[in-house]
Amino acid sequence: MPRIESGDIRVQTVMAGSLWLDGGAMFGVVPRTLWSRRTHADERNRIQLAMRCLLIETSSATVLVDTGLGNKDDDRFRDIYGVSNPGEPTLLENSLRELGVEPRQIDIVVNTHLHFDHAGGNTVRRPDGRIEPAFPNAVYAIQRGEWEYARLDNERVQASYVADNFMPLESDGHIRWLESERETIVPGVEVVRTPGHTPFHQSVLVTVGDQRLLYLADLVPTVAHLPLPWIMGYDVEPLTTLESKRHWIGRAVAEGWLLGFEHDPSVAWGTASAGDRPGRAELKDVVEDLVKPVDLQEEA
Repeated sequence: MPRIESGDIRVQTVMAGSLWLDGGAMFGVVPRTLWSRRTHADERNRIQLAMRCLLIETSSATVLVDTGLGNKDDDRFRDIYGVSNPGEPTLLENSLRELGVEPRQIDIVVNTHLHFDHAGGNTVRRPDGRIEPAFPNAVYAIQRGEWEYARLDNERVQASYVADNFMPLESDGHIRWLESERETIVPGVEVVRTPGHTPFHQSVLVTVGDQRLLYLADLVPTVAHLPLPWIMGYDVEPLTTLESKRHWIGRAVAEGWLLGFEHDPSVAWGTASAGDRPGRAELKDVVEDLVKPVDLQEEA
């Protein structure tokens, strides 16, 4: 697992398992003849996606960004989505323990949004059937607009939101409401609104010494989604996603930030830099030290 640290802040990736989603839905209007050059689909037209959370340890708090799927799914759900997150109770908790962190030691959970593969591990089903916060001492930082959107009776989006993943948090008083375009969680850790996938989607910007890491979440779920028009069919406001990507990827390239990918099955994060011509960027994988040219203007 890659990590970066400086002074009193350390950032590490934490695996919460994997799932398989329909390749056509993951790439929207991009035809399979194009996206299949970048990723492999199984016999059910699904592509494998990681669930890679972020652990940020500072002198003031231990912060977990996103929580994977959790343990509340039935066999049918796990078959449809090819879920793999074995652990006690899930792979996320096991991965945290391997890093020396128990669930009770998490002070803040940041949800980039409340879709089931990002917020499912917010709560846990105990052996007696009770559903309760998975991180009992944590405050959950959630955009208020995302919360309200998740509760809409809307056929287009309701399948992505599972009430048991977030509703118990409200009654237990575990929520810190976020309502600004940009807000500091703890010194060195900010959330920035990156709408499009959902209207109140947020990404996480971490400053570690002289480095910055932008954890993109579903703004850019995999390296294959870096080209500006390569946008998921799941995004409810794709033209807004386009502008969010244009702004934040452009800034990351201009300033040499690290980009963190929640769903890419092999690349956790990489350094974005300008390519050999306008509209082209290069991503250097921090782990494998490979340079991947990316045409940001590539047409769908």
